[in-house]
Amino acid sequence: MINSETINKIMDAARIEEVVGDFVALKKRGTSLIGNCPFHNEKTPSFNVSVTKGIYKCFGCGKGGDAVHFIMDHEKYSYPEALKFLANKYNIPVEETIQSPQNIEAQNAREALYIVSQFASGFFADQLWNASEGRAVGLSYFKERGFREDVIKKFELGYSPDSWDALINAAKGAGHKEAYLESTGLVVKNDKGKLYDRFRGRVMFPIHNFTGRVIGFGGRTLKTDKNVPKYVNSPESDIYHKSNVLYGLYHAKKAVRDLDNCYLVEGYADVLSAHQAGVENVVASSGTSLTTEQIRLIGRFTQNVTMLYDGDAAGIKASLRGLDMILEEGLNVKVVNFPDGHDPDSYMHLVGSGAFKHYIENNRKDFILYKADTLLKEAGKDPIKRAGIIRDIVESIAKIPDNIKASVFIRECSHLLQVEERILLNELNSMRAAKFKKANNQQSNYQPSQFHPDQPPENLFDDSPQPAPVQTDQEEVQEKEIVRLLLAYGHELVNWDKIDNMFIGSFIIQNLSDVSFKHPICKRIIAAYRDEIENGQLPVANQFIKSEDREMADLAITLSTSPYSLSENWYNRHQIYVRDETVNLKATVLGGIFHLKKRKVDQILLDLLQEIKEERDATNQEILMQRYAHIKNVEKEISKFLGSVILK
Repeated sequence: MINSETINKIMDAARIEEVVGDFVALKKRGTSLIGNCPFHNEKTPSFNVSVTKGIYKCFGCGKGGDAVHFIMDHEKYSYPEALKFLANKYNIPVEETIQSPQNIEAQNAREALYIVSQFASGFFADQLWNASEGRAVGLSYFKERGFREDVIKKFELGYSPDSWDALINAAKGAGHKEAYLESTGLVVKNDKGKLYDRFRGRVMFPIHNFTGRVIGFGGRTLKTDKNVPKYVNSPESDIYHKSNVLYGLYHAKKAVRDLDNCYLVEGYADVLSAHQAGVENVVASSGTSLTTEQIRLIGRFTQNVTMLYDGDAAGIKASLRGLDMILEEGLNVKVVNFPDGHDPDSYMHLVGSGAFKHYIENNRKDFILYKADTLLKEAGKDPIKRAGIIRDIVESIAKIPDNIKASVFIRECSHLLQVEERILLNELNSMRAAKFKKANNQQSNYQPSQFHPDQPPENLFDDSPQPAPVQTDQEEVQEKEIVRLLLAYGHELVNWDKIDNMFIGSFIIQNLSDVSFKHPICKRIIAAYRDEIENGQLPVANQFIKSEDREMADLAITLSTSPYSLSENWYNRHQIYVRDETVNLKATVLGGIFHLKKRKVDQILLDLLQEIKEERDATNQEILMQRYAHIKNVEKEISKFLGSVILK
């Protein structure tokens, strides 16, 4: 258990914009930072970070919290694990009150997989640099390929001995359990139940997650036997999901964000060669074909992708397939062709670092030009094939969700292929109409449980079915408004007529002592706020934002943030002054109090009307009608008061 003093140090050091910025490309908007949410798929940013409040909030999927909760949500860590992650980031020693024997292995089974993977990475690296077999076979191979020692160490490359049980014996000797070795895929169990090392006699490429932890491996054989697979990769595990991982992203994310461009390659060696050439904004889709999840990972850091795929037939085919997938996700894509069938690795070692970097920076082709050049070479002068290629290119453009971008590419395609723009537009509209029809058919057949509220429509042709509009409970809205006012202004002093030196929080609680809250979370917050005041303490928003009650914390974060930011241009350019609620805080607070009271009174009147209708006894009915008349007068006075307050 981490002691409270250490927790306070971590919380004081952790800056929300730095923590979130390691995982999401953030841009300034007003007083907040915005970016694409890492928790759900979106093309229009709805993820907000408030630096002053130290919180994040996504107005698309609803996720929110502080720096610790972000790490918990993103990395699927427990609270102590998230604290330790932040402590490591800010170089804060972690002091624990209890050091149990279980902490030596892991706090839970999932953490144990990380630990054993990191051990294996260290073991392979040690074998590469210090064991005679590793130096003679593995290190010699990397150096023969032209890789410098600093690059080899940067990516923690290693060597797995050509032995059935070298890793097993080393891991068991260090106290690691066989079950965890098997769960990560580092070892395999044969039909007789005997374990053996998966990677034998191979140079090793550790695969890191976003935060730099080893989650899997790629192993390349150095044997010429055709029956031995060239590459062996870690299987899926609780910590490694191939479709969600890009090799090199941990080392590349800062450069990708800073340069606003990501180079996409195929293999491990391509990434190493690019780094050796000084190009660090590069990642690879090794171990799997390019997936939508991998593209969305890139999209969290940049909207610009440059593909550096091999120049052979397989590489061209892969680049064309990946190109359409990238376009469909709304990213901008260019392609670099390497001469004479070279791939990035071979070309870098052929021409050297400087020439390689210069080549890729000056030979980027727009996707239309690349696709047209590639496919037209195959078609030759065959008019049927050429028509098919034009349709293929328009089909790629149809995948672009941004209509303005699509129209620009149609015009470019018209000039390039010598086809009338009108004809291309007709073809584009036909394709989109077919997609729209397909989406409508899916909508007519979907069940309500299939709808996912985290995926709002991005454009007319989005495939996601949409729900029917929901009527908002106005009473709930007013209760949440009271909580918002308490969190935003509760600590400010009142200096109004006949009221001096009283905090707004105390004023609101005092004036709502006769009001019962229905919304369960609002009710808990109001009760906690009232208890603090009765104990002589005035709560602040952070007490609720950082509450252990996650429902209370989520609501406090939601009410403390807004998806909207007022542009300075309203006044600077247009001389339009938009009044801030703090200008007349009295009207804001009294408006909130009496709007809620009016909602409560309106509900009482509705209930009384229902009772009057159902009451059969004339005397009781008369009593109810008198009460109704009295409450109606109260309602009129509240309405009159609200009108006067709002107009002041």
